[in-house]
Amino acid sequence: MPRIVDHDQRRTQIARAFQRLLAAGGFAAVSFSRVAAEAGVSVGLIQHYFSGKEALLRYAYDDATSGLGYRVRRRVRSLEAAGRPVLEVLVDSLVELLPLDEERQVEYRVRSALWSQAAHDPGLAEVARRSGGDLLRHVTDVIVGGVRRGEVSTRLDPEHAARAVLATVQGLADQVAFSGADAFPARDVLRSVVAGVFAGSETGPREVW
Repeated sequence: MPRIVDHDQRRTQIARAFQRLLAAGGFAAVSFSRVAAEAGVSVGLIQHYFSGKEALLRYAYDDATSGLGYRVRRRVRSLEAAGRPVLEVLVDSLVELLPLDEERQVEYRVRSALWSQAAHDPGLAEVARRSGGDLLRHVTDVIVGGVRRGEVSTRLDPEHAARAVLATVQGLADQVAFSGADAFPARDVLRSVVAGVFAGSETGPREVW
């Protein structure tokens, strides 16, 4: 009986091998032969699933960003189900974007390397726009939920606030990556910024930006 192959699983296996090599040594460490050895497959099999290096880059970038987005959304659902305040829901979910452990450090390096290539590759640029837009909408929706619950000023523009929060997260991620996870309390810094968005929850709506 012929063996049934999960093609999506095989593509992901190859993409994750590429990601590990990219995170460890940058683009200089990546070639089809090295990816094949890391994934435990043949070069021919990689070429069967990916028409060229550009196709592999796009798939790997999409895999890295979609996986991160899934974890953030799952974390939000879990915290909301537990009845946690919106402020804590947002902070605890966005911590997933910070390279505070080995898995997130690999994701950070992969996303940073491929993001830098997006300026010269329309396919990568489209992945960056889509993943960035999805995350922006998600954070905006969380803040809108805070407005409905009276935890955020009704005069606040949720999308503008979401952009400010995400800009802070990106800056913190860069600092953590180059300073180390123990260099400063990144979560506390993030919480203080998000708290500014949620200011006025007890005294009533007021302008906070």
